[in-house]
Amino acid sequence: MIEQQLRTPFTDLVGVRHPVVQTGMGWVSGPRLVSGTANAGGLGILASATMSYEELESAIVEVKSRTDQPFGVNLRADAGDAPQRVELLIEHGVKVASFALQPKPELVKRLKDHGIVVMPSIGAAKHAVKVAGWGADAVMVQGGEGGGHTGPVPTTLLLPSVLDALQGIGSDMPVVAAGGFFDGRGLAAALTYGASAVGMGTRFLLTADSAVPDAVKQLYLERGLTDTVVTAKVDGMPHRMLRTDLVEQVEESSRWKRLGPTTKRTLEFKKDSGMSWVEIAKDGRAMKKASGRTLGQMALAANTPTMLKAGLVDGDTDAGVLASGQVVGLIDDLPTCEELIDRVVTGAVAELRRGASYVV
Repeated sequence: MIEQQLRTPFTDLVGVRHPVVQTGMGWVSGPRLVSGTANAGGLGILASATMSYEELESAIVEVKSRTDQPFGVNLRADAGDAPQRVELLIEHGVKVASFALQPKPELVKRLKDHGIVVMPSIGAAKHAVKVAGWGADAVMVQGGEGGGHTGPVPTTLLLPSVLDALQGIGSDMPVVAAGGFFDGRGLAAALTYGASAVGMGTRFLLTADSAVPDAVKQLYLERGLTDTVVTAKVDGMPHRMLRTDLVEQVEESSRWKRLGPTTKRTLEFKKDSGMSWVEIAKDGRAMKKASGRTLGQMALAANTPTMLKAGLVDGDTDAGVLASGQVVGLIDDLPTCEELIDRVVTGAVAELRRGASYVV
């Protein structure tokens, strides 16, 4: 395990040794992966969107039993029980609260009042300016190369636009760059742009500490740079995943052919989550208000948890989907979190020194 070699505003803010973040991936970012990342000196983030309240509390307790280092929890800002989950983070002294959508100002204030770092994920410069005005401590910027829900703008364009926008309002908020990162060269590039850390999802999914079934990991390792696809037909929003037979079938099917499977998966999600129909409807209304989804898109959204669980937990790629960043085509091994972070950081230091040698 290497000592700290890079000190950035993000490492100072969060209290980690290395400017590397393991993102909160549903069904993937559990206690083993998060604690492995934390013990290696990075920031591990629990994915709570696929956990019940009780499961989240159990996961937090387990992470704390495995590490004494800082870690975070990713929350759904539009979830009906988001305020209760915020209180859970406060109770257990979690260091970072990250959000996939913009959190409400009152949630930001509540977390900050208790010393918890607030880090929303954003996909546009204007969103960074907005959350900065609400008091967020950092932002994660994911470009279109990233896995899961993603936008059309690549990291190399989105990142500088966000940095410039924040500079324009006089904000020195640390920015975490995500989407397309997997090695030391990427970390060096992100730091050179002006980011304070990188976030990696697919790269951490493909580690020895990830609980994803080995056969599924092998499927990822066999894929190339053109073997992902962005589709809105799984859950109504652009979603990058591996190109599989199931995804091809979904892409080619009509809305009416998808109606039966969608209804079935909605029932499965209700059973797995323990939510009542009233709670699901309440979450749906919040989702519609927060993201502007149509009723049809909200119905499709029920596909996501069950289809991801089938692929990433059960290993059934005939019934499930596999979220993935484009970077999957450049990954060919399964290191531990410690091995991964050590080589990313040492690689970045070497690249930064090489770049500095060009200055006259």
